[in-house]
Amino acid sequence: MKLTPLTLVSALVLIGAVGFFAGRISSSDAQADAAEDGPQVTRSMRAAASSSSSARDAATALKERSSARSPISETDRLSRLESIVRSENPLDRSRALLAFIDQLAPGDFEAAVAHFRSLGLTEARLGEYTMLLSAWAKADPITALAYAKENTNNRYSTDTILTTWASLDPDAALLWAEANHTGDGANPHMAGVIRGLVASDPQRATALLAAMPRSVERGEALDAMLPYLLAQGNEAARAWIEAITDDSLRNGAMMRSADRLAASDPAGTVSWLLEKPGEATQRRMDDVYSTWARNDEQAAMNSLARLPAGEIRSDALRGIVSSVASADPPRAISLMDRYPADVTNDVVRNFIWHSFGNDPGLAVSQIARIENTGQQEQMYRRTLDRWIERDPAAATQWIQSNPLPEPVQQHLQRRLNP
Repeated sequence: MKLTPLTLVSALVLIGAVGFFAGRISSSDAQADAAEDGPQVTRSMRAAASSSSSARDAATALKERSSARSPISETDRLSRLESIVRSENPLDRSRALLAFIDQLAPGDFEAAVAHFRSLGLTEARLGEYTMLLSAWAKADPITALAYAKENTNNRYSTDTILTTWASLDPDAALLWAEANHTGDGANPHMAGVIRGLVASDPQRATALLAAMPRSVERGEALDAMLPYLLAQGNEAARAWIEAITDDSLRNGAMMRSADRLAASDPAGTVSWLLEKPGEATQRRMDDVYSTWARNDEQAAMNSLARLPAGEIRSDALRGIVSSVASADPPRAISLMDRYPADVTNDVVRNFIWHSFGNDPGLAVSQIARIENTGQQEQMYRRTLDRWIERDPAAATQWIQSNPLPEPVQQHLQRRLNP
């Protein structure tokens, strides 16, 4: 299953509500007792190979619960699940699926998840898939993880199950994650554990993150932590980032959080980046000023005017120009004319990218401001080719009325006269 960023973000929000889902799984005090006892003993049985009498009692209780809570046939149960997830009303789907999950015994989940996946709706119904996995993780995380490893070709299912398990029993989830990772590289299961752990024990989650080697997996684990940390407020998030002793990890946290911090406190975020110069400052200053300009353009411009001339002010100008160019390309050009010494090739390129959709002729007219010859010619080719595809008459008229570099003219001749 290939997940888009949008669907993945939506699903991760649902993961944060797993406590709500988990609370709905049991519908009576007696059932709640069995549900709580069963998974805990199952985890200790399989993680620590316990042979105590309480474990045998719990295993018996699970079997009895499975029989007591499965009054309908598996075929009817799976047909009901299909009917639920094919519904087009998301609120009705959620309500019906919660009621459906409440009736599942631990042994029913594998067939339910397998049938859900067979419908080909997983990406379109990612929230419902997450609910099923989270409920299964509460009922029997070991079996759920074994199924995910055997039958899925991505880490989403495993991470979702680990997130739920770590929120309930972090020691057992961590033990599984460590036991199921081989090799010297970063542990790919750690992001799920950290996501489930951070709300209850942020210090331990931070220690696990810091112990990971620099890697894509560590970046994923950092992404798992940041939503919780940012929810604590900007000051708390900045303090946590500044306390990181690993320079690379701290810089990565700054880059990932800067634009989100800017949404509520752009001035404070600018000051923070200026106080901590480095890669994050260079790569995120334009994003911060772009966010700021969308919300309060005059305040962003006043701040820009106070910055010393140089790379930082050019980055800030790039962000403001990007924001303005999307809605008002002529005014964005006036901003570049107001700060000509700060207009770099990157500033011009951003203007072109953001203004082309509204006014391709005006966008292309600014390409001559790019000083690097190779970059300039490449931008002419890319934008003019797109314009020809979109509006050949208007593009051809502009081409015939404006001087262009010789290599670009030759390219266009081949393009227009194959």
